[in-house]
Amino acid sequence: MSSHEYAVPAEGLDAAEVAEPGAVTIVVPTFNESANIRQLLHQITESVPARLPCEVVFVDDSTDDTPEVIRAAAQDCPFPVAVLHREEPAGGLGGAVVEGLKAASSDWIVVMDGDCQHPPSLVPELVATGERTNAGLVVASRYIKGGSRAGLAGSYRVAVSRGATWLTKALFPRRLHGISDPMSGFFAIRRSVVTADVLKPLGYKILLELAVRSRPRQVAEVPFVFQDRFAGESKSTAQEGFRFLRHLVGLRTASPVARMVGFGLIGASGFVPNLVGLWALTVLGLHYVPAEILANQLGVAWNFLLIEQLLFRDRRAHRRWWDRLGRFALLANADLVLRIPLIALLVDRFGMGALPATAFALVMTFVLRFVGTEALVYLPRRRGDRTTPRRAV
Repeated sequence: MSSHEYAVPAEGLDAAEVAEPGAVTIVVPTFNESANIRQLLHQITESVPARLPCEVVFVDDSTDDTPEVIRAAAQDCPFPVAVLHREEPAGGLGGAVVEGLKAASSDWIVVMDGDCQHPPSLVPELVATGERTNAGLVVASRYIKGGSRAGLAGSYRVAVSRGATWLTKALFPRRLHGISDPMSGFFAIRRSVVTADVLKPLGYKILLELAVRSRPRQVAEVPFVFQDRFAGESKSTAQEGFRFLRHLVGLRTASPVARMVGFGLIGASGFVPNLVGLWALTVLGLHYVPAEILANQLGVAWNFLLIEQLLFRDRRAHRRWWDRLGRFALLANADLVLRIPLIALLVDRFGMGALPATAFALVMTFVLRFVGTEALVYLPRRRGDRTTPRRAV
């Protein structure tokens, strides 16, 4: 985040102040939503301040004039309005929400989109439900009685939304228990239960990130009708869909055991490029021994790319990419060198059969490779008491 810009209403209130304890900070992540800003602030003005003291914090990643529109529109608002513009939109809209959570100082924080599909009239009810039920998180859900996804444009988006909801609930049944709409971008959370530093958002599904990494004990839901977009186009692209899937894998493999399972599955998938490369090289007339050595490097490269993207994406900043690749390739090839002597030792010295010795050697070298990959490739380097992070490539 390279710059902070604040829009202050005509009354002269400091945009960082909250009117009184019990007030709500409405955090709105925006990306090129200039055509929706005045309508959104008008809706908030009409429905929130009379029932609940509020402030609005826009966290903006726009490349258009959205920050200027916010500053101009804020002059007509009876509540503080702030805009935090990020030149480097790390984490996408989810990262913007995390910045807003850190900046908020109210007892309650409500997160909502800037395209007017989330009705601001529901903000007081979200907070009131949290107070009444002593919940730390209150989700506005399209999938409970009284809710509707009417504003989703087209059967394709409806199918994608339902499929994503089913997938996330299947992957995280315990963490998402009691949350019928984990894809919702409209929710209220107590500032006291937010641990922003543990959040690692990727894309726009910040509620899923919150629920999995920092879920409050008590969760409540309020039905809401998903509105039509007021202006502009949806930001739900195929690229965002891939980021969402990658985020799911990252969340699911956050524990060491799950990460080891993922490491094994990726390793098994590396046999495909390995065998294809071996076949191609031998067809071209290369002897099978150098062909196997070269083909193994294809499997190593395949495994490295998947591990980088799916398992250790958040740890790539500690070393440059060529350093990580070199260390990973060294470990992967050392596995071959170690496995054969280990099998020979088990057979000749301990009298094991060739098949169980091979299986045991595969398991042992797999565990060593996984531990070595974590420790030697992706853990921070020690430089005295300091670690110098590098930007991931």
